[in-house]
Amino acid sequence: MAGPPNELFSAFALVGFLVCAIPFYWHFRARNTGTCLYMFWAGFGCFLHFVNSIIWNKNMINRAPVYCDIVTRIQAGLAVSIPASALCITRKLYKVTKATSARPTREEIRRSTIVDLMIGPGLPILQMALEYVVEGHRYDLFEDFGPFLFVLDTPPAYPLVAVWPLAIGIVSLVYDVLNIFHLWKRGRHLKQMLAKQQGWSPNLYYRLIALSIVDIVVTIPICSYLIWADVTGGNMYKWKSWSDTHADYSKVVQYANVIWKNNPPVHLTLELYRWLFVASALVFFVFFGFADEAREHYRLVYRWFVRRACRLLSLPEPIDQKTYAYSLFLQAHPCLSRAQPPHTTHVVHRQLHAPGDDAAHHQGHRLREARPGPAHLPPPVAPARR
Repeated sequence: MAGPPNELFSAFALVGFLVCAIPFYWHFRARNTGTCLYMFWAGFGCFLHFVNSIIWNKNMINRAPVYCDIVTRIQAGLAVSIPASALCITRKLYKVTKATSARPTREEIRRSTIVDLMIGPGLPILQMALEYVVEGHRYDLFEDFGPFLFVLDTPPAYPLVAVWPLAIGIVSLVYDVLNIFHLWKRGRHLKQMLAKQQGWSPNLYYRLIALSIVDIVVTIPICSYLIWADVTGGNMYKWKSWSDTHADYSKVVQYANVIWKNNPPVHLTLELYRWLFVASALVFFVFFGFADEAREHYRLVYRWFVRRACRLLSLPEPIDQKTYAYSLFLQAHPCLSRAQPPHTTHVVHRQLHAPGDDAAHHQGHRLREARPGPAHLPPPVAPARR
């Protein structure tokens, strides 16, 4: 079963991490807790699997067992991180839409933030602990993918691990239905409702609703299909005891590409797991990456990178993108280094005064005249006084 090359995933995962990390400070300063949690988990998932795809590219060597243990424990939490963050967003939208009083007080904002932190980071941490109950051995190691947690297919695995993303998605669906209902009922007064909330606008409200709907549309069908495939797969193991489940816990199973990529259920599960974080990051960029403040943050990072590259290559720091491209062109063609750069202008200052008018001469009415010319011209000589 052929799939996308590992190098393609590495490139997209790096892009997904950057588009979430760069505007993070802007959302953090605006105190958008649900959005910050969504960006954090999506960017962190992209970065983690980007590193794994680099380390285990074309190999399956168990070179860092402690690191693999940490990664597999984090993977258990990542499975519910994006749905939990979407739940924080839909819950916040419901509170904003339902608000009828004045601006929320500091105590209300603090309480809402605490609840968001209990959902966003709290549920993934709880999932990390519960997953250990049905973990058959330390981890599996896949070529091009890296370590992945191993959950024994037993009846307790479904309430402890499998159904959590689906349950969170259903709760988010209920909140979204209520949000759409209240929006349809009070849509004419949307601006007045959002005016009571600091930092909110109709544009931001609609984008957050669209983001939460996309998450629900993806989460519920995929989780339902995976649970159905596990239940009907016929490989369910009868739960006996804790000691039986963890009898051979220290075992590490390694799989080459030719094995796991030719096993359709395993191949689908692994590729779907890591590509969902890339898709979440890119979906976030589609809805929020073109805002004015987000573009400003991307522009600042680009300029910082260009300055660093110029210093590393011993090039003059550019003023804009066209100057930087032209400097790279001259670096590649030294024989043209004395040529005149395109679209350059030389500013000539001329002092105009009437003949014999000393007052006008001393006032110095100066006129800037832009005309093409060499980069280094001697200053013009002022006309002689009569």
